[in-house]
Parts: sequence; C-alpha cells; structure tokens
Amino acid sequence: MSDSDGGFDPNNVNLTTADPRDVICFLNAGGNDYDGRLGARVSSLFVILVVSTATTLFPVLCTRVRSLRIPLYVYLFARYFGAGVIIATAFIHLLDPAYDEIGPASCVGMTGGWAEYTWPPCIALVSVMIIFLLDFLAEFYVESKYRFAGDAAHNPGVEDIVTTKTGADDNNGNGQVGAVGGHPAHQPLHSSDQDREEKVNPAKLADLEELSIVSGDTPEGLRLFKEQIAAFLILEFGVIFHSVIIGLNLGVVGDEFATLYPVIVFHQAFEGLGIGARLSVIPFPSRLRWMPWALCAAYGLTTPIAIAIGLGVRTTYNSGSFTANVVSGVLDSISAGILIYTGLVEMLARDFLFNPNRTRDKKRLGFMLVCLYLGTGIMALLGKWA
Repeated sequence: MSDSDGGFDPNNVNLTTADPRDVICFLNAGGNDYDGRLGARVSSLFVILVVSTATTLFPVLCTRVRSLRIPLYVYLFARYFGAGVIIATAFIHLLDPAYDEIGPASCVGMTGGWAEYTWPPCIALVSVMIIFLLDFLAEFYVESKYRFAGDAAHNPGVEDIVTTKTGADDNNGNGQVGAVGGHPAHQPLHSSDQDREEKVNPAKLADLEELSIVSGDTPEGLRLFKEQIAAFLILEFGVIFHSVIIGLNLGVVGDEFATLYPVIVFHQAFEGLGIGARLSVIPFPSRLRWMPWALCAAYGLTTPIAIAIGLGVRTTYNSGSFTANVVSGVLDSISAGILIYTGLVEMLARDFLFNPNRTRDKKRLGFMLVCLYLGTGIMALLGKWA
C-alpha cells in the first residue's frame, strides 16, 4: 500500500492494512470538480441576489411601510416560517456538514489533535455558551441603565412590538394603536384585559392590516433596540458565514450544480425570511433608519459575492482539501451554535413560552405553530440536496 518513500500509494492499496485516514483523505482531496456551464453559474449570482434580498426585505417592509397594507397573517407566516428555517439550518445545514468536514469519520477528524476529540458539537457548545453570555451581559447592562428589573410590563415580545391600527378612535379622533394580541402595547395582560380580549371577534383580529412597530426614538423603543440589536447581529454573522461557504461551493461544484442551483435559491430565500422576520421587530431609532435596509442588503449580497469569488478560483479551488475542510467545519460548527441559541431562545422561548403578552387567539396560535413546523420541515428536507 505504500510507495518507495513510505507515503500513501492510491494505486497499490491493501484494505486490510491501509490506514483509513489515508484512504479518506485521498478521496476527499479529489481535486477541482468545475465542469463548465459558466453562463448558468453567472445567472445564479443574480438570481440568488434578487431572491434572497427580496425575501429578507419582505418582513421589514411589512412593519415599516404601511401603504403596502400587508395582511397580518402574511406577516405571521413569514416570521414563524422563518424561525423554523433558522432552527433547521442549525442542525441540518450546519452541524451535520461539520461532522463530515471535521468529525471523527473525516480526514481532518483522523489527523493529529483533531482525532483526540469530537470537535463539531464541542465548538457548537462553546458558541452557544458564549452567545448566551453576551446576550445576558447586554440585557443586564440595559436593565441596569434603564433601572428596571425586567418585569412582564417591560418585556414585550412580538405581539407587543408588532402593533396594528385597530380603527377605534380616541377622544381626539385619532386611531388607537394596540398590540397584535388585542391589548395595549407594553402592558401585562391583567384579568380585565383578558375579559376585554375575549369579547373581541377573532375574525376581526385576523383581518387587521397596517402593521407598524414601536418607535425607536421613545425611551422604551430605545431600550428594546439596545436589547435586541446585538443578538440580531450575532445571528446575521452566523448566517453569513454559512452563506459564504455555500456561494464558494456553488461556483466550483461539478455534476451536482444542476441540483444545487434551485435548492440553494430556495435555501437562501427561506433563510432570508428568518433574517428579515427577526429584523422586522427591532425598533431602530431615526438616526439609524438606514440600518435595517443595510443589514438586509448585507445578507442578500453575501452569497452572490461568494459565488463570484468561487468563479474567480473555479479551476484551482478544491472544496475537499484538508484546509478547506478545517475552515468550513469550524465555521459551520460556530454558526450552528449561534443559530441553535437564536432559534430556540430568541425566537421560540421568548415568543411562545416567556411572552406574557402572547395572543390568546387559538386560531392565530395554531397558525403560528403550523408555520413554524412547516419552515422547519421544508428546510430539513432541503438538507437532502444541500
């Protein structure tokens, strides 16, 4: 199995004595797979740019451009379908590939210190704990600065942040703005509020349009902005890591290109919904009104730029090389931890379990859960191809 200088000879292999590491590393380092179709690859750059940017912008437009009159249930679909996508991405599109790249059965995972421990879950665990610490310190800082103990009255979730014009007028003839859940924004649901909500026709609530968000220029809105922006930036950071790797691979992949092209278009569109839905409820102050649009553009541009880079090195880049596997495996593991924490804690726990202002409308809750599981299921299915 060995050549004259003691190295691995792929043309003379005895499988009973060969080191599995040598065989796997040789197969992984199979060289560049680029097989032409440059026009189609260039088109993927523009298609993914348009689709991923549009889907990311959609939830943001829902809450910031009232003239669009987006129905409430359309927004809720985008938000909770996107939350399911983020969770499925963490487990299926990040953690699982990390095992293939640096796990125990990979070339990297059989080499040196990489062989001494199962690194993908360890890196993801460290990522989760670091993100938790940063999230806690940010929230503790904001609580200390604004001198409140984080009680229910100051801890609104999506049903508080995303508000809707009820059409009822106050004494001055102005439209009253209440929370989506049917009670005034930023107020805990007391028994009197609950009685009043039960008298509201759920069908009427379902027809509400004109979504808006809490102003970031108010003390409450500024506090919410400071609480949420750090967590969002970490989420986008993790997703962008993943998008760079996807773009590079799409630029140089061989026979799989015809399958990966449409799958990655859907993949990036669904991830865009998750990013945009999370971004849509952050109350940006006026001086940063450009920021949500810039963050949407950053996600939309990442994969196309990576595809362009992949096309630039299409004849030399080897996605199966040892170095490429180490970089991809570590980044995928870090991103998996970020998205696991964000999806389960920031999106599910805070919206469904620990939101004192969660809607009591069973129809709406059911719809939100269906959207959540639909997003999770479809994104997990896409993992069969990409």
